[in-house]
Formats: sequence, C-alpha cells, structure tokens
Amino acid sequence: MGRRTRLKANDQRQISNELRSILEAVSNRLIPEDDWPSATDGGVLAYLERRAGEDPAAWERMESGLRALDAEASSRYSRPFPNLTAGEQDDLLRLVQQEHVRNWSVSSASFFNELLSLVAEGYYGSPDSGGNREAKSWRMIGYRPGPATGGQTPAAETELPERAIHQLRERYDAVIVGAGAGGSVAAATLAESGMSVLVVERGSRLGYNQVGSDHLRNHRLSKYGHNTGPDREGNPRTILTEAGEERVTAPFESDYHNNAMTVGGGTRVYGAQAWRFHPEDFRMATRYGVPDGSSLSDWPIAYEELEPYYERAEWEVGVSGDGNAHPGHAKRSRPYPMPALSMTLEARRLAEAAAKLGWDAGAVPLLINSVERDGRPACVRCGQCVGFACPTDSKNGGHNTMLVRAIATGNCDLICDTMVERIDTEGGKRATGVRLVQQAGDGARRRQVRAGHVVVAAGAIESARLLLHSASDAEPDGIGNRNGLVGRNLQGHVYSGAYGLFDDPVQDGLGPGVGIATLRFAHGNGGGVIGGGLLANEFTRLPLIHWNRALAPDAPRWGLAGKHTMRDSYLRTSQIQGPIQEIPSPESRVRLSPTIKDRFGIPVAQLSGSIHPESLRAAEMLGEQAERWLWAAGARQVWRTRPGGGLSAGQHQAGTLRMGNDPATSVTDPTGRVHGYDNLWVSDGSVHVTNGGVNPVLTILALAFRTSDSLVKHG
Repeated sequence: MGRRTRLKANDQRQISNELRSILEAVSNRLIPEDDWPSATDGGVLAYLERRAGEDPAAWERMESGLRALDAEASSRYSRPFPNLTAGEQDDLLRLVQQEHVRNWSVSSASFFNELLSLVAEGYYGSPDSGGNREAKSWRMIGYRPGPATGGQTPAAETELPERAIHQLRERYDAVIVGAGAGGSVAAATLAESGMSVLVVERGSRLGYNQVGSDHLRNHRLSKYGHNTGPDREGNPRTILTEAGEERVTAPFESDYHNNAMTVGGGTRVYGAQAWRFHPEDFRMATRYGVPDGSSLSDWPIAYEELEPYYERAEWEVGVSGDGNAHPGHAKRSRPYPMPALSMTLEARRLAEAAAKLGWDAGAVPLLINSVERDGRPACVRCGQCVGFACPTDSKNGGHNTMLVRAIATGNCDLICDTMVERIDTEGGKRATGVRLVQQAGDGARRRQVRAGHVVVAAGAIESARLLLHSASDAEPDGIGNRNGLVGRNLQGHVYSGAYGLFDDPVQDGLGPGVGIATLRFAHGNGGGVIGGGLLANEFTRLPLIHWNRALAPDAPRWGLAGKHTMRDSYLRTSQIQGPIQEIPSPESRVRLSPTIKDRFGIPVAQLSGSIHPESLRAAEMLGEQAERWLWAAGARQVWRTRPGGGLSAGQHQAGTLRMGNDPATSVTDPTGRVHGYDNLWVSDGSVHVTNGGVNPVLTILALAFRTSDSLVKHG
C-alpha cells in the first residue's frame, strides 16, 4: 500500500561525479565538521541520493542550481566551487541565499533554501530516512528517542482478527463506520450488550513496526508522507479557495486535514491528552452572545449530564492524572484510575514560574499508563510519542482497549482496508444497511450488508462526506441534509503560544514531554475575548521539528554558527502553547467535490472556510500569556508563534454534524441520532457544537459511551 513512501534499492539515484563534488562541498559548508561530523560524514549524501530517486523532478531543480552555483564560482573566482576556500564558499553561498546573483535559470534563494532543508533532513532526521549515520547528530544535540526507564520494545500487541469481505454476515445488528475513538467505544458497548456488530475500517491494522519511526513521514511532520492511511494515491481532497477555484491536496499535506486512518484512528498516534471540557464550554452562546458571521451555539446537554460518561471513559479506556491539579475546571466525582506521570525538569521549572505568577498549574491528564494496567506496561518515557505508535503499547487507544473488548465477546467482526461508500436508507427515515468497497487488483470489489443500526464514526470530514454521498430520492441533498446543515461548522483548534530560550538546560529528555498546564485562561479573560483555552508545555520535539520551527528568529541556520545553534539550543528551549475555543462558522464546511473523485469513483471531500476573527483574537491573548509564563520561568529570549488565517480542522476536526434539539439548526439530536431517523447514529467529533479549549478526544469518548447506551436502550 502507499500509505508511506517506502524506499527501494532502485529508488536511489546515482549523482554524477561532477555534481557530487559540488554537492559535497556545499553540504559541508552548510554543516561543517567540528567535534562532530560534517554533513557528508553524517550520511547526508546517501540521504540526498535517496531523495533524488524518490522525486526526480525536484532533484532536477537541485542539479540546475548546483550547476549555476559552480558557474557563478568560476565567473567570480575563476575556479569551480569545490576549489574555493571555505571563506569564499561561504561568501558566495550568502550571495546566493540573498538572491544577489544574476542570470540564474532558477531562483537562487529558493535553490539555497531547498538544499539547506534537504541537508538538514539528512543530518538531523532519523536513520530510517537514509541519513544521520549512527544517529550522531542526535547525540550531539542531546536527543534520545528510545526508552528512558527500561522496558522491552517493541512490546507484543494484541492481535485483532480481521474478516475478509466474503466472510461477512448478510446482516448485523449494528454496522460501525470507523475504528477510531468513537467507533471503538461503540463496538465494545454494543457487542457486550449482545448485539452482532461489524466494524468497517477504511485503513489497515498497523503494527508498531509498520507505523515506523520515520521523522519525515509521521503525523507530527509529514513532509513526504505519513505513517498511517489513507494511501497517498487515489485519496485526494480539494480546497475551495476564496477566489472560487478548486485545488487538489494530498493526504500528507497540511491542508488535507488528515486524521490517522487506521485501526485505532488518531488514537494510534496521538499525544493522548485527556481533558474534560469546561462546564462553560457547553453554554458559549448564552455566556458570550453570538458574534457576527459565526454559528456559535449552546450544546443541548450540560456538563453535568456528560460527567458520568467522562468518568467512564477515564476508567474504561485508562487515564493517568491528578484530580486535584486544576481546581475549578470541571467538577469530578471520582479520581483518575492512575496517578500522573512524574514531572519533567521543564515542568518543574514552569510550575515554579506559575506559582510566582499566582497561577494554578498542574499535571496534564493522559491516556497513557503511568503504572501497569490491563496487562500492558507503564510508559517508558520515550522521546517520540505524539505522531507515532507507542513502543511499549502503553498509550491507550481504540485499538488496544475497546476494540479488544469488542472482539473478545465473539459478537464483533472487523474488516479493514474497506470503505463504506454509502448508507442505504428507506424513505429518508430508516437506515437499512451499507455498501462496502475495497481495492481488488486494479479494480474494486463491492458488497452490500444489511444493518439494524448504522453508527457513523469516520471523523468530522469523512462522516459528513458519507452522509452527503448517501443521497436518495427522499433526501436528494444527502442524509439529514434537508436544511443544508450537513458539513457546515467544520472546526478544529487554533493553536497559539511562544518559545523561550534559557541559559541552562530545561529539557531532560523524558517523554512524552507535555507535563504541566494551566486552565486559568479557559474563560473570563476580559477585553471582549470569547472563551479562551489551555496553555501547556509541548511534547518532546523531534530534532527536525526543532530545526524547522523552534529556532529563534534571529538564529543562524547554517555554517558552524547554525550547527552550534542546534547543539546549544535543543535542550535549552521550552515551548508553551495551547488550543483556543474556536468560534464556529457556517461557511467553514465540507461539500462533495463536483470535479474530483477518489480511486473508487466517489466524489471527494471539498473543504472551504477560514478561522473566525474572534478565534484569532483569543489566540493573541493566549500567546501573550505564554510569553509571560516563559519570562517568569527565566527565559533569556522569548518569541511568539501565531496561527494563520486558513481553515482549521486537522486532528481535532469537529462540528460538521452538530447536535441540537431543533432539526432546523442541527443534524443530530442530543443522543447523537440523526434527526428523522430511528437507527442512524453519529459517534465522533462531528456532533460537537463547539470544540472546547482543550484536546477533544476525552469528550469524543464520553459522548460515544452516551450514544451507545442510548442505542442499546433503543434496541
């Protein structure tokens, strides 16, 4: 499958001796030798040859630039670039970087920046990518990817047997579309009640080694691909621009807004923050009013109605945390089932600073084992958590908790690499089954399965797409779309924060990294700010993410100075950021593309919209507070991160099938059932009216328990 770009031996491209000598000379000026290897000694040329084999068109641009650089050297110094002195080479590279050369066939600055990025990838990336020989650059900067506290890795994972399409029953009591957070809870709850259940997962069931540890192809940094589904080929989406033009985007590109498509969904590779929404998050319109251009609304349920299900999610899926850490955030009736992970060096430093500021700050609740639980070990504090599978299976997700329970009943079948292309309905009032499609060689294999109930849990984008594509004579615009609401109010989370550089190390390498947060800015911020959000320190940074995003704006990025910046700043940089309570807009939405179809001939999701101005105002406030926290912690330099203005969705996507009491303003009722239907349910973030100022997965899990209970009672 094409979910990740796998390099083969014949993908490597031989670079001519002439260009190789130029490339070696340039690379070794970008990352020179000191006490640690130069670029070429660090394996960069081998990496570049592999990249050249993967993307010949891009490499042709590099070859043109290298020839132009060599010609420029001959013109200015009467010698080829490799024969220049180190000082002359650096001077010429600075001219190229600043576009102070003439008559190049390519932009010299673009060439320089692209080559610099490639060299950094080969030097600071993972050995899995083909460079970083013996991971020496990681030792240079102090990055440790593996376990800090022992433990066998990778751990054995529970097998989940799969059914072939011809092995499926003709009818199930319930068919669940998607094996992520919400779908897995529905599967366990329904199967344990005695119902026959089919879980249909579009992606594959991936083991730890299949997810891999490639630092350039994961859900944290997906420059060339990602480590789960969907496949790169045959699964596009489109973006509708403000000018009304439709642009195609691929699964690994940021504006695709991919959430992992695999068994477990996003829980396979997430960071696992397990926050409850604040009680005020459920009554945003009442508290703040409805801003112009927004669809801000109250939920049809209150926090108190969801609290027992939050507790159930924490105990049945497994959360570690300190129930006393955030007084006043959300009343709870029971402590967490596991204690919080011990604080890191950075968290202790930030805790002291919060105390100076008079802020409440405490441990971050995580869907990660802090002690052995259900036969799976405690977290070993590795350095690559978010974006990757857990090497010890200590991260709790749908794949290793609820789906295991569901299949253990004998009542649940799982089929993977299979898509539900439409839901069959009768008279626009009842779902009768689903139509499945899967790849079969160069063609497709299809089958129809009847169902007593259908539970849609494919994520806010794909769930909306499925309902829109399931149009019928009774509902020509799609299921539940009589009022044109399906796909509207797409939202995720706008993030804002700051970096701080310290004189001494603030990182000790203990994963997952995120360990302290404050919720004092969730509400009541004054100045007309609507809502607010969480502030927390960040997950352990991959070295390439540090190079790309965490260097100070005035920091050198190449030469000995750039190398020393990486070496000296990696352990001395702290990041504080958080998601803000996004203000939903009806014009941020999912539609079916009128022109682009996927590999099965199904119209793909077309995304459009932008972040509401009030969300950006709240983000500005949160960023200012992040700066205050870092200064109070003793940072010597602080700089901000600011969100862009494009569509927000991503891994926290929500809102496209929002719940409510009135069918004129919502798609689903307060139990998650589609208005007008008695057996069609939604069990993912699509039903969120607003998305809170914290990570939403615990709310997705809690609502899934609540919806599943309603379905079981309905019968």
